[in-house]
Amino acid sequence: MDTNNNGERPLLFTKMHGAGNDYIYVNGFTESVKNPSELAIKLSNRNFGIGSDGLVLILPSTKADFRMRMFNADGTEAEMCGNASRCVGKFVFDKGLTDKTELSLETGAGIKFLQLHTQNKLVNKVTVDMGEPILIPTEIPVKVAGDKAVKVPLIIDQTEHHITCVSMGNPHAVIFTKAIDGLNLPEIGPKFENHPIFPKRTNTEFIEILDRNTLKMRVWERGTGETLACGTGACAALVAAVLNNYSERKAQLQLLGGNLAIEWDEKTNHVFMTGPAETVFEGEINTELFTTR
Repeated sequence: MDTNNNGERPLLFTKMHGAGNDYIYVNGFTESVKNPSELAIKLSNRNFGIGSDGLVLILPSTKADFRMRMFNADGTEAEMCGNASRCVGKFVFDKGLTDKTELSLETGAGIKFLQLHTQNKLVNKVTVDMGEPILIPTEIPVKVAGDKAVKVPLIIDQTEHHITCVSMGNPHAVIFTKAIDGLNLPEIGPKFENHPIFPKRTNTEFIEILDRNTLKMRVWERGTGETLACGTGACAALVAAVLNNYSERKAQLQLLGGNLAIEWDEKTNHVFMTGPAETVFEGEINTELFTTR
């Protein structure tokens, strides 16, 4: 294999997406990234890089079968990404790193459990046990009083919105509205994300209720912008819809990049997400921001 001017070989990567939420995946068993935040910024650029919503490192773990680190397109590290976790499951199975179809995955939001669904000996969709939703405002975090943040009024551009806040390992503010196709998310999204009420910023989901089993969603992701899908956001949206009595505990979330099946199990209080995981392409890129083991 060719090397760059410093004698280092190119970085191998795999581009994958879950319902259109696309990331660059690097096998941390064979590659070592010096500065993942900087690399995420460089490679995520859709004009001058590979193009993605961020960078995901697949790593060894002492607590689970595998470990995932996920970096947004702006270089910030996120605690959890539901769509990325499904793609990690597909990556490790399809690449022969495991032959198990039930896996544990260490994330910044704790250990998650994956059930892999296969077709023709390859993973085509994954169910993720996303754990229990966090509803206590100080733990989300969001600066509101009380034991839950449901229908909290928030003024943005002199317009009152009502937010329901949930953490699925990362913070979410869910807004139920109509005609979400016409929303100018690039304009209003950053104003929610960076509002002082959210100490760690927030992901923001705009939800249109189609019926009690079908929700339509657009999302502004913290550190990335609008994406075609957000797995943790879909889970937060379902929980928020149940808390507001808009939805049953199991529903289909229609996102720009595809559909996710979300269930908030009443017995365990866990949220389960099932959706696709797809490989787009593989490649290599020369960069001075990594070294090989």
